[in-house]
Amino acid sequence: MIDKLEMFIALAREGHFGRAAEACGVTQPSLSAAIKQLEDQLGVQLVFRGSRFQGLTPEGQRVLDRARGIVAETRALRDEMRSARDGLAGNLRIGVIPTALPMVARITVPLTAKHPRVRVTVLSRTSAEILAGIERLDLDAGITYLDNEPLGRVVRQPLYAEFYRLICAPGHVLAGRAQVSWADLAGLPLCLLTGDMQNRRIVNQHLSQAGVRAEPGVESNSTIALMVHVATGGWVSILPKALADLFAQSGAVRAVPIVAPEAEHLVGLIAAQRDTPTPLIAALLDAARRFDSF
Repeated sequence: MIDKLEMFIALAREGHFGRAAEACGVTQPSLSAAIKQLEDQLGVQLVFRGSRFQGLTPEGQRVLDRARGIVAETRALRDEMRSARDGLAGNLRIGVIPTALPMVARITVPLTAKHPRVRVTVLSRTSAEILAGIERLDLDAGITYLDNEPLGRVVRQPLYAEFYRLICAPGHVLAGRAQVSWADLAGLPLCLLTGDMQNRRIVNQHLSQAGVRAEPGVESNSTIALMVHVATGGWVSILPKALADLFAQSGAVRAVPIVAPEAEHLVGLIAAQRDTPTPLIAALLDAARRFDSF
């Protein structure tokens, strides 16, 4: 039954029988047969079928919600028993907002040093994708903003406060300033993260409060692409301190503190809320509690 529920979850996630079969490591006929057997066992139709996948029935959606909980608890039990027998091991999939990527090693390095049989997969994701991934069981945990938009039912471990910097080329008129205000950014040629990024929504909010319209000439979901444009001297960007300092180390750009106000937003680790966390999540939370942001 558990294997069939996992295949059903994969089908709902992928929206395609072939891709779901590939994700599960089985043939498409095997996956289709498993879904049909699950329907027979539950006595309801779960999937609208035609020449291809056409979505879940209302009953299928209800089963999906329960299936995720059952599979999550089963995986947690397997992890607990394996850890009791062999010590902590397994793979952690962590979704991280792009602006927090420079900080993630401060958790993963001590975690893997203490538990060398734990492997970590770090994936760059938007805040919305992190929440959806945890709900769908595609991600085990995430590093995202804790205080700006609703998170729902998750366990939270604060990590650090995010502050903001103007990023400009060394020859820019503002490059030598000790600090700038949000209002000083009016009229500058901006290149910013895309609107699906929560960082962009935060930046928009602070610019708007200072009476500045956020009208970037360049947008990207890649901070590397933003830095390439800034380094040409024709653009400026706004990024969190940790990321700005990392780029500024090369000397290709300058990072100038933005004040008036000095905006601050809390970034932290989140994971699915359960009565007892899995051993892997417990170890991750322990490493997060020991996080050093300096």
